Amino acid sequence: MNAIEVSHLTKHFGKLVALEDVTFSVTQGETFGFLGPNGAGKTTTIRILTGITVPTGGEAKIFGKDIVKETIAARKQMGIVHETSNIYTDLTAWQNLMFTAELYDIRRRAEREKRGRELLELFSLWERKDDRTNGFSKGMKRRLTLAMGLINDPRLVFLDEPTSGLDVQSNLIIRDVIRDLNERGVTVFLTTHNIEEADLTCDRVAIINRGKVAAIDSPEKLKKTILSVQSVEIALDPVPHQWEEGLGDIPTVSEVQKLGDKFRLPKTPRPLSPALWHMLRGNIQG
Repeated sequence: MNAIEVSHLTKHFGKLVALEDVTFSVTQGETFGFLGPNGAGKTTTIRILTGITVPTGGEAKIFGKDIVKETIAARKQMGIVHETSNIYTDLTAWQNLMFTAELYDIRRRAEREKRGRELLELFSLWERKDDRTNGFSKGMKRRLTLAMGLINDPRLVFLDEPTSGLDVQSNLIIRDVIRDLNERGVTVFLTTHNIEEADLTCDRVAIINRGKVAAIDSPEKLKKTILSVQSVEIALDPVPHQWEEGLGDIPTVSEVQKLGDKFRLPKTPRPLSPALWHMLRGNIQG
């Protein structure tokens, strides 16, 4: 059984199509990255997978439990860390953590307190446990939010942009925690718009753009694909006569875009073709 099974998932907001026919699976114990620019559909996907938003079509299962039909059973097995902080700033770090433990129905006080101390120490917040969180930095609030998402010792953790805009110390702590979760067999579903972050933390990555999954593979293979087919940009001063037509005649160049004093060649293979190098050398020598 996979930790997550998503099949032909769609989500419409009126005429806006946020997700279109999204299908993927996440194996148990895997750290899975969901990579894409802002507005690509990452947060909408997490909201559906965590039972906050109902999909327009398709289905999603968490450890075999349908997230729409068996929402409570599915959510009991997960921890959720949203991009925006959900802590109560008029409460202390300890009070926030204990309140979250009660929401997760951790009834035994000794268990709540033991787990709470372990997490605050893990995130370097134990010394500040009795301080109200309105004075915490963004990084400290983010670490506390992550501790709250782990208080129920979940089998699956959803992390929405976990290190976005954080200081170096908080970044390192969170990445270490993700590695530790992975080593303990916890499944991690992580959204990010940063390929380097995905490369450092994920076993596999799905790239989503405009609501569609474009590719799923290991970070290393995806990086090689991205590096092998990139846009090439050439700036010349002065711009030679008929250079645009000459570039368009090169077999490996599929498109030429004129942008001011530059030429952009989208989806041009690396390394550059001999014909393009010949044109460049001829312009330099001329």
